[in-house]
Amino acid sequence: MTRTRSLRRTALVWITALLAAAGLIATCAAYRYSESETSVFLDGQLRQIALNAGPGMAAVNAPAAPDQDPEDSFAVTIWNAAGHLIHQSLSGTNIPLQPKSGFANADSGGEAWRVYTLRGQNQAVQVAQRMTVRDEIASNAALGAALPVLLLIPLSWLVVGLALHRTLRRLDGLAHDLATRGAMASAPLPLADVPAELTPLVEGMNGLILRLNAALAAQKRFLADAAHTLRTPLAAMQIEIGNLSTDAPATSQRPRLEALAAGAQRAAALVDQLLRLARLDEPVPPPCVLFDAAALLLDCVADQTPLAGHKGIDLGAAIAPLAKIRGDEEEVHTLFANLIENALTYTPAGGKVDVTLRPVAGGFAAEVLDTGPGLPEGAQAHVFERFYRAAPQAAEGSGLGLAIARRIAERHGFGLEVCNRADGLNGVLARVTMLGPPA
Repeated sequence: MTRTRSLRRTALVWITALLAAAGLIATCAAYRYSESETSVFLDGQLRQIALNAGPGMAAVNAPAAPDQDPEDSFAVTIWNAAGHLIHQSLSGTNIPLQPKSGFANADSGGEAWRVYTLRGQNQAVQVAQRMTVRDEIASNAALGAALPVLLLIPLSWLVVGLALHRTLRRLDGLAHDLATRGAMASAPLPLADVPAELTPLVEGMNGLILRLNAALAAQKRFLADAAHTLRTPLAAMQIEIGNLSTDAPATSQRPRLEALAAGAQRAAALVDQLLRLARLDEPVPPPCVLFDAAALLLDCVADQTPLAGHKGIDLGAAIAPLAKIRGDEEEVHTLFANLIENALTYTPAGGKVDVTLRPVAGGFAAEVLDTGPGLPEGAQAHVFERFYRAAPQAAEGSGLGLAIARRIAERHGFGLEVCNRADGLNGVLARVTMLGPPA
């Protein structure tokens, strides 16, 4: 038995591991940035302390600190007990001696300074630093702390997206299987690589598939049995109606016998169509033999010529001389015959039905074009449904012809389209696209 893996556990493990890696990278980046900024700042402080250690320390003999900005220098001023200036590190910077020891803010030359004053018995020392320098240090520190977080936001998005992709990728096979399953598919959905959280759902769907298959099989058996059972009494009814007709009934009874015979004939045709549809619904693939679709279509046109002549319809054909395809010749004959008969049924007297067969890319296209009333609005989506008739008041029919045609097309992999004409005239176009044999 295949062991199922938890979707929740897999996602948690991936997200935890990848976020931990992202956090470690962000921490290292913040540490390196802060270390670099702090090293430069502290080097500058060491140089300033050395320059102000006492008289005689000239700045010209002090090597410059790396990335040292002159504005970073401290302003160190020393006064003696009499208040005379004895040392000033930055010439031209006149920051007055503060009245009290400790920290204070002062202005000099239009610049703001942060000042620390220390008073002794013999002298007073005052150290000042520009406020712009302090603000820059604070900004760099804030940037160093915020930058890893800002980088972590898109990185986390990528991490979560990658984790979800890796986690949900196992569902792609299930989604593909569901998307490509045909309406007649009976095999259960595979449980391999299905996450544990979705296993009950897939098992429930498999149970539903089994119940639907059982219901469809019962329906097919009932349809086939009922149609097969009706054939015998309908045949007997037709024989008896024929016998009554030969006994020279009264003139008043003949129209009733003719209507009865027509009804029995329609019922027999419906039973035959139901039996054919039941056989087509079987999953057994059709035999694959090579035959000429052009000759077959021409035979179908010839078979429907009496009906066209009886209704006064101009039935024409323009068929390519040779069109080799593979499939079941009998089923394809039924497909062509149903399309032509359907066009003749809905075309009024004096109309036209044109049958063509022409080569297209990779195969052949058979088209049946009529001059009937066309499909009503919204009917195109239902024309292949069983027992659906687009215009039930316009003609006799069972509504199974196009359903049978579509089933045959599905079994052979043909394309089948039934739509209104696109040339501005009333009528319907039925097109069958068939693949030619491989070269």
